[in-house]
Amino acid sequence: MEEELNIKGVRNIGILAHVDAGKTTLTEHILYKSEVIRSLGSVDKGTAHTDSLEVEKQRGISVKSSEANLSWKGIDINIIDTPGHVDFSAEVERSLSVLDGAVIVISAVEGVQPQTEVYFKALKDMKVPTIIFINKVDRVGADIDKVLEEINKILTDSTLTLEFLRGQESQNPEVELLFKDQVKSPKYKDDFIEAMAEKDELLLEKYLEGEDIDSKFLKERLALLIGKCSIYPVLYGAAMRDVGVTELLDSLVDFIPSYEDYSKEELSAIVFKVKRHKNLGKLAYIRLYRGKIESRDLVYNHTKDIEEKVTQIKKLKGHKEVDCGHVLSGEIACVSGLSKVSIGDILGSPKRIPKTPSIAKSLLTLQVFPKLKEDYVKLVEAFQELEEEDPLLNVQWIKEKNELHIQIMGMIQVEILGSILKSRFDIEVSFGKPSVIYKETPSGNGVGFESYTMPKPCWAVVKFFIEPLERGAGLVYESNVRTEDIKVRYQREIESQLPVALSQGLYGWEVIDLKVTLLAGEDHVMHSNPGDFIIATSIGIMNGLSNIGTTLLEPIIKFRISVPEEVGGKVLSDIIQMRGTFDSPVISKGSFTVEGEMPAATSLDYPIRLGIISSGKGVISTRFSGYSPVPLELGEVRERVGVNPLDRSKFILYSRNAIK
Repeated sequence: MEEELNIKGVRNIGILAHVDAGKTTLTEHILYKSEVIRSLGSVDKGTAHTDSLEVEKQRGISVKSSEANLSWKGIDINIIDTPGHVDFSAEVERSLSVLDGAVIVISAVEGVQPQTEVYFKALKDMKVPTIIFINKVDRVGADIDKVLEEINKILTDSTLTLEFLRGQESQNPEVELLFKDQVKSPKYKDDFIEAMAEKDELLLEKYLEGEDIDSKFLKERLALLIGKCSIYPVLYGAAMRDVGVTELLDSLVDFIPSYEDYSKEELSAIVFKVKRHKNLGKLAYIRLYRGKIESRDLVYNHTKDIEEKVTQIKKLKGHKEVDCGHVLSGEIACVSGLSKVSIGDILGSPKRIPKTPSIAKSLLTLQVFPKLKEDYVKLVEAFQELEEEDPLLNVQWIKEKNELHIQIMGMIQVEILGSILKSRFDIEVSFGKPSVIYKETPSGNGVGFESYTMPKPCWAVVKFFIEPLERGAGLVYESNVRTEDIKVRYQREIESQLPVALSQGLYGWEVIDLKVTLLAGEDHVMHSNPGDFIIATSIGIMNGLSNIGTTLLEPIIKFRISVPEEVGGKVLSDIIQMRGTFDSPVISKGSFTVEGEMPAATSLDYPIRLGIISSGKGVISTRFSGYSPVPLELGEVRERVGVNPLDRSKFILYSRNAIK
């Protein structure tokens, strides 16, 4: 029995790209073509409909993901336009969890750039069917062959070009789909069928037997291959000139599968965005994978282990939200009434929620100062609200010192935050000098122990085995202790306390990439309570890290730098001075391009220097690569916040509120 593609229902499509690839312009033309908007906006003029924030209009860059609904050939499509700049990749990460399909936009001039690679890998890992749209084919310097070579080398070799392109680098480029029956370029259609047959046995069989292969059959087989991520189709276009937009919309309908209707099953949904409304309070944007939600329903929040009542449900119609009474599986909606909800919370069952890869990493920390001292409390409240919308801000309010610290991904984010605080909260601020966020990891294997049995009433004995893991492994926890020794509820307290206990290591930084095994321990039938195991866990973990020692880790960034050929030597010298490494440079048409890796700490101000030595002609793009060991003298030790568990007596008194 032949497989069939599900083409009914709504499709949630993400538009992703490296900054300046033309993603928002493409989205604008999609909305115009589908009659959602009556006039075309412009990114440069600050009139793009998906860039609704004032700061987005002023800067001409997308800061927040935005959604719009359209209908094409009778099919409902929710378009999610995501930011392209690396500083706002957390917005992209949160959007990944809601997608049925995606469009990766690549400039025909700049080609595959660092964030392109990051986003495509995430989509590939999640098995999200993805169309590659090569934009700006009309621009001088467009080189389709070079871009295709980069795509196949860096992203995937499972591509299939769906179009024939005429007029590259001209003001009137044309595209033509190759699977039409009356295609003007029959040779290219034959090549297309041969390439597709390599991935599809049924098509190969028909082709070898000389059977007639019509466009209907080709589209059906192509849809199945794209739906399985066996093929990544490539389309061409020039969004600014409305070239290739119709063909892209047709492809979204024809080739991206819809989510099956699971509305009758147990609820399974994820919160991917929250924001505040003056009258309605907290709004939660959710994607349903199973079940349905109706107004006035009691919804179970699996993450928080609470129930809350939904008071209102809104869904997108065009680029506006309209009231409706329900939301079904496969759909996204804005829900009010869930006052305790946070980004990433799972509503109902977690079984059907896809795992989203982490692509966003805060690399810098800095202090924020209000211009008026009396605005301090107001500023803290504002940042607590902003943290609800972007948890990676990791706001830290140190009351004892009257200090407010945040974590950021880059300096453009600082400028945007300043603008948002002024326009939305009427608070003027200044920012301290940023410093790099280091991490720690255990230097070896060892044991941590704590017997917290005095002063009564208390009883918590824990023994941990701590060992380092490979970079990127995070925290792994395992318990070898029987519930007869430590009850389940106490073991849960131990597990939930571990990230807190590891948030500050020996040098004040978060401890990562380790496995913690609970080897032994005991509770007491009369004297134990959950708080005892919270205290014992923190002391036991720090005791273990003190025995083992920790290694300082620094963030490393992957870079690509392009400058005029005559300053290439200076750039290589700078990279060496910054403790960086690089691959063999590529020199072409007077341009010098080099890729490599270097520490974030040594390269914070390098974009400014690059602009100076290249007379403004240099371009640098970066992305987070990973963490690497660094000698303590080249890194930074951070002052600890709060009482150190290694000062056991003081920590116990502090935890029991006996001292402040």
